[in-house]
Amino acid sequence: MATTVEYIEYVCEQIRGIGEIRYRKMFGEYMVYVNDKPILLVCDNTVYVKMLDCIADKMDRSSTGIPYKGAKEHYILDIDNINLSKDIICILEAVTPIPKSRKKKDKSSS
Repeated sequence: MATTVEYIEYVCEQIRGIGEIRYRKMFGEYMVYVNDKPILLVCDNTVYVKMLDCIADKMDRSSTGIPYKGAKEHYILDIDNINLSKDIICILEAVTPIPKSRKKKDKSSS
């Protein structure tokens, strides 16, 4: 079951006010960006965050799961818990770099 547009919009509404939020559809699922940094992975109407040491204390009672085949295990974020969600996202936003832009190769110069 793919993530619904209604659910991804709900996720973004829950974290409103923590920075510039946008989402991008990727392979039928979504990545949520905060201040242009990829923070949340949303698959099958479930919100995932990377298992990083900086959030381990706050996420120690959270469930874990594999967002898609071939992915590493992630924490499952309870997006209904607004305070926890915003805390986790703020921590992750501080340690997550902005992805480098991928430049397309100019085929005409070959």
